[in-house]
Amino acid sequence: MAQQTFTPLSNMEVSAFCSQMAMILHSGIFVMEGISIMLEDTRDSEERALLEQVDKALQETGILHEALRKTGAFPEYMLQMIRIGEETGKLDEVLSALSTYYDREASIAQTIKNAVTYPLIMVFMMLLVILVLVTKVMPIFDQIFQQLGNEMTGFSRAVLNLGIAINRYSAVLLVLVILLAAAALYFGKSRKGRRQFHSFAIHISFIRSFMERLTACRFAGGMSLTLSSGMSPEECLKLTSGLIGEEGFGKKIDVCQKAIENGQELSEALTDAEIFTGIYARMASIGDRTGALDEVMQEIADRYQEEIDLKFTGIISALEPTLVIILSLIVGMILLSVMLPLMGIMSSL
Repeated sequence: MAQQTFTPLSNMEVSAFCSQMAMILHSGIFVMEGISIMLEDTRDSEERALLEQVDKALQETGILHEALRKTGAFPEYMLQMIRIGEETGKLDEVLSALSTYYDREASIAQTIKNAVTYPLIMVFMMLLVILVLVTKVMPIFDQIFQQLGNEMTGFSRAVLNLGIAINRYSAVLLVLVILLAAAALYFGKSRKGRRQFHSFAIHISFIRSFMERLTACRFAGGMSLTLSSGMSPEECLKLTSGLIGEEGFGKKIDVCQKAIENGQELSEALTDAEIFTGIYARMASIGDRTGALDEVMQEIADRYQEEIDLKFTGIISALEPTLVIILSLIVGMILLSVMLPLMGIMSSL
């Protein structure tokens, strides 16, 4: 019977799975029995089918990472770390660390989503209000002016002409909106589109600064996880580099790997390759000297996460009043451009 391939799990789902398995193993229950317990507790049909396939594969091989890989639902990094946990006898610790790691990944993804979604909604509402104003409200004012024997002039005439043009070419504008929506889906959903957008966005100073923090956060989280599993620095860098999609940061990791191969300490290599700078470089150095580099890497990842959250919170806090002010000014200018002349005409009658 052919193995069923499942939809890849989200970061939160992966985190929940790792957390449950870690608690089960901490309790002294074996992996196979743990999967059976999870099967008994689940009520979701898709989750049940997934766990049933994992349970069946475990009965055949007895190896967790191979059983999970056959489903196609779990990320490769998680599978590699579980393999290491099984080989080193630290599977419960690895699963607990993986739960924390993917919980952070989910938090980062949610932060980005919130930061992007809210401004887009505000911009959409602004455009909708302005569109209704220039296409529906301005023609009514134009009729009032004509009934009073006058015409709109200057800015108000330009806004009216814009509304007339939008009504006349509404089909063309609709096609453009559809094309923009399709482009947004392409750049946001497809892997190739995300790479192309990333290549363009990385040249923008603000976005580059954010991407550097985000990549460093993921790198530190991955290094903490691999170092705590007892891997060598070379193995840690090799495995963690697979998590990094940013080309510039990948080159820094290559430089760091070469330095370690030449006998340099990991903390020094990280500093010389400019992976960590300032306080984070000093933290890595102290952690390396005290033998607690894995814990320090976790602390670095947490601090980067706090920086990212604070940055996005600041952006959202600044955007809300800014967008409201812009909308108010635009609407006010349009209304005043017709109301002031209209009041002048009415006063002269």
